Amino acid sequence: MSLLKIASVACIALTLGACQSLFEPSYKAPLETLRDTAETVKQGCSGAECPLVNIDTVRFPGEPQLDGIIERRLLQMTRSTADAPLPASLAAYREQFLRDAAPRNSSYLQAKVREQHDGLVIIELSSYLDNGTATGKPGRGFINYSRQEHKVLTLADMLKPGEEQAFWKAAQVAHNSWLISTRLDQEAEFLKAWPFKQTPNVALTTAGVMLKYDVNTIAPYALGHVELKIPYSRLGGILKPELFPARK
Repeated sequence: MSLLKIASVACIALTLGACQSLFEPSYKAPLETLRDTAETVKQGCSGAECPLVNIDTVRFPGEPQLDGIIERRLLQMTRSTADAPLPASLAAYREQFLRDAAPRNSSYLQAKVREQHDGLVIIELSSYLDNGTATGKPGRGFINYSRQEHKVLTLADMLKPGEEQAFWKAAQVAHNSWLISTRLDQEAEFLKAWPFKQTPNVALTTAGVMLKYDVNTIAPYALGHVELKIPYSRLGGILKPELFPARK
């Protein structure tokens, strides 16, 4: 092949590569978000004891599929039992709750972007049901959404095959660190009453893999939602390599 032909082929390859990069989405730039918030009081009611529903969520104009995922997860957090039917929408839930609510009953639902990095959108979900008693019922959750795959990542998606046990051992080390930092490791009765447990709430943040626990899971209600952090340095060979945050 002549030098001229080699040069021509190289130019074509470079041109195609440049064109391809123009059409590939940039995952470095975060998705645009729109906050959608509303508080609705029971119709015809006035005063401090009126039932209300407060919904504070986020929408993604460039990724509408994620909007539906968030709405479904928020609706799941309204269930009183695991097998209870889901309302058709947040609007339907609001209408149903206000129709049936007693005085001083309130429902709060929130979805917020915790962070975006490396093509991932990390959503933190919160709920709180105030049923008029001394303590309400709070809930927490995470969504780890992959923009490349257009899906929510489960723990199985995050880990290398066969490494789930190793992951939870790393989580138990993080739990031990939390006990030491709070000096609860010195409380024999606490350790007996509140042993380490697994949680479905896992988030791939840039600071580490975060685990969040519902109240009364590994600590009493008064300590709130305990959050544990597993440093990425402890997850080599456990977490899939492509999910480690890129170094800036």
